[in-house]
Amino acid sequence: MSDKPRILIVDDDPAVTELLELKLDELFEVRVTNDPREVQALVRLHQPDAVVCDIDMPGLDGGEVCFRLSQDPLTSHIPVLYLTAMVSAAEVKALDGTLGGRPGVSKGAPVPEIAKRILEVIATR
Repeated sequence: MSDKPRILIVDDDPAVTELLELKLDELFEVRVTNDPREVQALVRLHQPDAVVCDIDMPGLDGGEVCFRLSQDPLTSHIPVLYLTAMVSAAEVKALDGTLGGRPGVSKGAPVPEIAKRILEVIATR
């Protein structure tokens, strides 16, 4: 088992999850899913230190994923970082790093900034 923090990345676009997994693998133990309906079971099984979740996904959006996690005693303690392409990195900064009242990061942010935001969210755990 690794000493690296564990994260689950959720995005309906496989290109996004593949790229983030590749770029973040040095710092984190990364698991990914492209199906937001799998998140609850994966979080229960793997108990990641944080979930990095796209907001805009068909079928089950990031807000719904977050709500479901918050309602389950086995997953409610795990922080969620919203991930979005709908807001630029500069706009997220202008919003004090929050999207919809939760910590957030733009998909357009540089990878070191995304990693920093993930670590900040984990530190609040």
